[in-house]
Formats: sequence, C-alpha cells, structure tokens
Amino acid sequence: MEITAAVARKPSEPFEIEHLDLTEPRPDEVLVKVVGTGLCHTDLICRDQWYPVPLPAVLGHEGAGVVEAVGSAVRKVKPGDHVVMSFVSCGECVACKEGAPAYCTGLYDLNFSGFRPDQTTAISDGGSPVHGHFFGQSSFADHALAYERNVVKVDRGAPLELLGPLGCGIQTGAGAVLNSLHPHAGSSIVVFGVGSVGLAAIMAAHVVGCTTIIAVDLKASRLEAAKRVGATHALDPASTDNIVEAVQDLTGGGVHYSLETTASPKVFRQAVDCLAQRGVCGLIGAAALGTEASFDMNTILFGRTVKGIIEGDSIPDLFIPKLVDLILQDRFPLAEIVTQYPLAEINTAADHSLDGTAVKPVLVMG
Repeated sequence: MEITAAVARKPSEPFEIEHLDLTEPRPDEVLVKVVGTGLCHTDLICRDQWYPVPLPAVLGHEGAGVVEAVGSAVRKVKPGDHVVMSFVSCGECVACKEGAPAYCTGLYDLNFSGFRPDQTTAISDGGSPVHGHFFGQSSFADHALAYERNVVKVDRGAPLELLGPLGCGIQTGAGAVLNSLHPHAGSSIVVFGVGSVGLAAIMAAHVVGCTTIIAVDLKASRLEAAKRVGATHALDPASTDNIVEAVQDLTGGGVHYSLETTASPKVFRQAVDCLAQRGVCGLIGAAALGTEASFDMNTILFGRTVKGIIEGDSIPDLFIPKLVDLILQDRFPLAEIVTQYPLAEINTAADHSLDGTAVKPVLVMG
C-alpha cells in the first residue's frame, strides 16, 4: 500500500515528506492507521546520527492510532482497536522473562537497526529499500507496521491524538518516578531538565504525593509549565549562584530523589551532588555514545545511588493503560504540554522542540 511519510535521508538535514510503499503485515505484525505521533529527542538524535541508525529511514516511535489489519498469528488486538505503539523487545531473553523488557538483550537491534530481525524492511521507495521498523513502528507516517508485542490496546474514550507520547517519552518520565524511584508521600524530588520527559516525571511525583517537587531548567516557559503540572519550586541555573546549594536549601540538606534528563555530564554531577545521604539519582538523559561523567567517590560512598533508567522501567501493556486512567481522571494533565502539528510541518515541530517553543510536539495525520 502507498503511505505518506516523513523521511530522514541525510544527517542533520530536514525531513522530507514522501510517498512510499508499505508491505502487508506478516503473521506477527499489526497495521496501524496512525492518528498522532509524538516527536521525541531520540528521533532527532537518530536523524543526526548520535546513534547510528541507517539512513534513509522513517523514524517516529511514539505513535497511536487505530488497528487496520492484523497478521494471521495476532490475537492481542483486532481491527478497530485503539492502540499506542511502544518500544519492542524479544520476549525470550532473561530480562524479558523477568518482566524487564526495557533491558532486553536485543533492545538495540530491535529498535535501532532499521530492519526486522531477518534484515528485511517493509518500506520501499520505487523498489529501493527505506529503513523502517524504528522502535518496531516507524510512525512518522499515516500508516505503520508494528508487532503484536509492542502494541498496547487503550480505552476508546481516551483522546487518541494525544496518547502517542505514552509509548516512550511520557512513560519514561512517569515510569522513572512510579516504577523506578518509588518515592513515598511527603518526600522530595528534583528534576533536571523539564522537557516532556521531565514534565511527565513532575506529574507523576505530584500523583504520588511528593511535597517538594523542584524543576530545574534554563527555559522560563518550561519552568512555568512545570509549575502548572505540579512543581512546587522552579529554578533557573542561569540565575542561581549554586544550583546544588539551592536544592539543598529547599530540602533541608539534600533531596531524596533526583532525575537527570538533559544528557549533560555537568548536570548529571549536580543531580548526584544535591542528594541527601541514601538519596537516589535516576539517569534518563540519552547522551552521545562515549560520553563520560565523573563524581567524587565519597559522595557516592555515603549511601547514595545512581540508577540508569530505560523506558521508565515499564511493562507497556501494564503501565500505559494506568497512565490512560490517570489522564481520564484528570490527574495527569498531558494536554497541558502537547502542541499539535500536521505531519507536513514536521520540520517546524522539530525546530520548536529544540528551541523550546513547544514542549511536546505531536504530529497529527489528518
């Protein structure tokens, strides 16, 4: 079938809107008519080759839509179901069997290789292969092929055009709090970098009853957004003499939990240094391969923990419906941070994401 898609053809160059061919679903695949797809920092760094995803490629990994057709072996969903597409995992390795699919041993190849496991691709341009299967979906398109394993059925009453980001960025930030750090009511947390991932963490911290929720960012618009969705304090490092001391002052000596979303080694150090003894820092920010960070070993020695977090430590089939319930109960204000763009305006959306004009762009297929 013919689809309309945004194609990344060269590193750091604009996406191109093109008509491509998409094959019919294989037995374990699901054809989804995409309604909306979040534009994530990971899409942009893969386009720009921080991670070596082969080009040309159709990226996009936060898609939501309606199932249009299913392969002969699919039982989880049927045509007409509303779904969110998330990351894909093998289901067979030790991590998957232990309920930790974000740490699947095949995670990189399944999500970033640009191919199916058998090295084929479902997308072509006049017979020439175009890399796809990005996070098992490549949803910068009006139709996407996902796997049965990475589609999550959601409530038909939920606003499908908003739900795509639950598949990655929003579940990453919210899951970091709800699944990874497990803060108790009355505890304190600081989030360094309040783009969409950080704001999702702020919302989740508010849901669980953290009473000191500190947002740190250089962009005033994001700090304002953080306060709207649950932050009790907002700090701009550019106007704060010592951000570590400022966090310690607000928390009576140190924060219970911190999250680093910026991928900056300097900020990562601050996120660790501001912890109370026995505090936990979660690392979310995706840095370029080979990026290193350093710490005072004695800071870590005194009971502090640094924890890497992928995809919010979530099991998408279980966690995404919980987030949908929170949205429907008006307890997780996702709409507050979303700005919608037509697919044809993907380059404007990318620019607005990078300069902070939009916190969470979502591409709608129309």
